[in-house]
Amino acid sequence: MERSNAVEILAVPGIPLVREGDDLVALIGEGLARGGIAPRAGDVFVLAQKIVSKAEGRMVDLATVQPSPEAIELAGKVQKDPRLVELILSESVRVVRARPGILIVEHRLGFVMANAGIDQSNVASPYGPQQALLLPVDPDGSAEVLRARLSARFGVPLATIVNDSFGRAWRRGTCGVAVGAAGLPSLMDLRGLPDLFGRELQVSITGHADEIAAAASLVMGQGAEGQPVVLVRGLKWRGPDNGASELVRPAAEDMFR
Repeated sequence: MERSNAVEILAVPGIPLVREGDDLVALIGEGLARGGIAPRAGDVFVLAQKIVSKAEGRMVDLATVQPSPEAIELAGKVQKDPRLVELILSESVRVVRARPGILIVEHRLGFVMANAGIDQSNVASPYGPQQALLLPVDPDGSAEVLRARLSARFGVPLATIVNDSFGRAWRRGTCGVAVGAAGLPSLMDLRGLPDLFGRELQVSITGHADEIAAAASLVMGQGAEGQPVVLVRGLKWRGPDNGASELVRPAAEDMFR
């Protein structure tokens, strides 16, 4: 890993509310032009999962959802809308923990998370139909499409991350993490490299994409900030590209399963 002496985190201004079918690359290009920002080689674009999911049509009207008997039973236990629980189960491979107000599941993509990442905040007006937003079908694939199109549009090699807010076991509060990534090493294996004193690193593996996602969240915000696209500039790295799926710990390494 090369040393970065300074990192800039720049919100792309003027990104509007995204709807199904919107061209995110075009919206980003317009925002960059508005802010007088010219992408440089090695810049990383971090996009909020919500706008990627919205553009890809992952919004579901709860009125169209028919809850199963299993969802109805579980909804009573966790005190949630049975239609929302049905969506959660449809996106999950197993229920990890269920308590009143809390439903932790293993998502089909391997993430262990609350409510399968399905969200209703900053999704739609509370005065219209009740909507819920699912994660992208393939976040790494979404990141790769965005990376390729952004790089082609601006003529420089770029990287992309799709980030979301996760709770963390044994830690309070949410933090930005990468659910999709392209054009950089999401997981950076430093084992075998020397430390400051020449001692060989034995266990150091860095969640590179997660660190970038968390940094971008400082500018992106978690509420009504309306800054869903952030450019991170000044990072340097070495190593092969790998997607955010590499950040999911395999079951065989999970000592708490």
